[in-house]
Amino acid sequence: MINVIGLGYIGLPTALILAANGNEIVGTDYNENVIMELNRGRVTFKEGGLDSLFEKAVSKGIIFSSKYQKTDMYIVSVPTPYDAASKKVDARYVVNAVEQILEVCEKGTIIVIESTVSPGTIDRYVRPVLVDKDFKSGEDIHLVHAPERIIPGNMLYELENNSRTIGADKPEIAEKIKKLYSSFCKAELVLTDIRTAEMTKVVENTFRDINIAYANELAKICRSDNMDVYEIIRIANKHPRVNILAPGPGVGGHCISVDPWFLVGDYPGLANIILAARKINDSMPEFVLERVHDIMEEHGMKDVSRVGLYGLTYKENVDDMRESPTLQMLKTMEKHLSGNLVSVYDPLITKDVVQNQKHSLDDFLNVVDLIVILVGHDEIKENMDRLKGKIILDTRGVCTLEGTYRL
Repeated sequence: MINVIGLGYIGLPTALILAANGNEIVGTDYNENVIMELNRGRVTFKEGGLDSLFEKAVSKGIIFSSKYQKTDMYIVSVPTPYDAASKKVDARYVVNAVEQILEVCEKGTIIVIESTVSPGTIDRYVRPVLVDKDFKSGEDIHLVHAPERIIPGNMLYELENNSRTIGADKPEIAEKIKKLYSSFCKAELVLTDIRTAEMTKVVENTFRDINIAYANELAKICRSDNMDVYEIIRIANKHPRVNILAPGPGVGGHCISVDPWFLVGDYPGLANIILAARKINDSMPEFVLERVHDIMEEHGMKDVSRVGLYGLTYKENVDDMRESPTLQMLKTMEKHLSGNLVSVYDPLITKDVVQNQKHSLDDFLNVVDLIVILVGHDEIKENMDRLKGKIILDTRGVCTLEGTYRL
């Protein structure tokens, strides 16, 4: 039996796909509401194909429980935020999970940590827990790092088709985990040591963050001199060795907006480009607000309540709001306004999470004159005609209407 710890955006799909492919799985989460929902037959977030995968996993006998199981293999998929002051990884959730595993596990247990961590985290934070509990690493407990490599909106495809890295102290343990992951992963499984696996995952997300920052900085430069950044990128990308990304309102999600900070925190004075990229991307919500201000002045708009923000999630067609640029914008606005006066709408967020949140496109369009498109959901792409007559600031490059403002 394998006990998957943490049933969020990574842990739940991992537990389901393992169970669906014939592995005996118990999924564990401290949140009793999550366990209750799963035991009632309902997944806890939206993702294409997740419902059918859930049904298959249930038919294969997956169990959901708030209690850690007594077994010899665990997969840990818990959050790893960063400390706001030091920028270093906050490993308390991983440490807590390992501590609870050690209370119930069997001798020879393998603990696979899927959570993204900075290089050296397992050495600094996890191995000392084993010592404190009188376990010998490499004998009583075998540690493995197999960082996830999937993205909301395409999770199930990427679970099966993305290459994975497995870092372990001993080759025979790495081979055992490779065999397990091969039950669902069709791509290459690369075996290495733990610290290399830790660094590789952080480097991947940092690479993407830096490239996004370049596009966002170009947008600022072009805006300052009245140039069309989209046209410039389009032409530049015709070069066979150039592939500039599109600028946007900021970087969200729990990977690209978080993981690069681990390197900044751990390697101060060395991670200079990484730090600059983080600052650029974190500045974009403020830049969007400046664009909104300028557009309002151009049209003689005085009433902030006639401004509408479309999209609350951090990317299109998912219900994941973690670190979303929209929430960052609203937080910035709170510093300058007593209360959130703008209207906000997202078709995938049905519960009230912010002030003045609308729950249909009609209700949203009826109360706004200036629409800021912050997420390119399919809904907005399919309803462009309904935006005619509105002032539009499109931060995602999805609006086809004439007169649309861009970054």
